[in-house]
Amino acid sequence: MIRIEKSIYDNPEPSDGKRILVTRLWPRGISKDRVDLWMKDLGTERDLIKKWKGGVMSWDSFAAEYNGSLRGKESLLRELARQSKAGTITLLCTDKDPRRCHRSLLKAAVERLAP
Repeated sequence: MIRIEKSIYDNPEPSDGKRILVTRLWPRGISKDRVDLWMKDLGTERDLIKKWKGGVMSWDSFAAEYNGSLRGKESLLRELARQSKAGTITLLCTDKDPRRCHRSLLKAAVERLAP
């Protein structure tokens, strides 16, 4: 199972399973013991985040660019799929809204790969 409803700033709980940080940069003020794995290559490129958060692009455009950035990273997606079959994983980043965050797109990409 893949969970996305938490941000890195939420306290860890046993129900999180394996906590996986999916950001390019390590969040300020967060200790390494708050995550089990850091998959920075699945994070959003800085310029793409700036465009989205700055209102320069729509969610649909952001989603298309982020999904395009996942091409060539199938081995990382398969690793997430494998881990999600072994137990619960929680994808984390700094954004508090999982519906408008790359975590939702990443979850969908992993689920398409291994339903």
